[in-house]
Amino acid sequence: QQFSGTVRYVGDGDGLCVGRSGDPDTWIEVRLADFDAPELNAREGRRSKALLEQVAMGQPVTCEAQRGRSGRVIVYDRVIAVCRVRGRPIGDLLRALRAPEGGN
Repeated sequence: QQFSGTVRYVGDGDGLCVGRSGDPDTWIEVRLADFDAPELNAREGRRSKALLEQVAMGQPVTCEAQRGRSGRVIVYDRVIAVCRVRGRPIGDLLRALRAPEGGN
């Protein structure tokens, strides 16, 4: 399943919201399938969030839902997906910036 829109919100280093309008009720919460960031309250967590904001905030994205480790596409009310900015996976863009990896 593919969906697209603009990154409207970044919650942490691997979570964001995609929406076609400014109405938060229509946004899709996404957990990046291709990048695992430290938790927000962990060491490097805030830096990881700032880098995701730098890469994605306000950018148009195309996302493709994927099954996670649990075999499900939706986990904790978030869609697990690979999202692309200008055709490049956000996970690759974060690694190019040496964003910290290693969350849960």
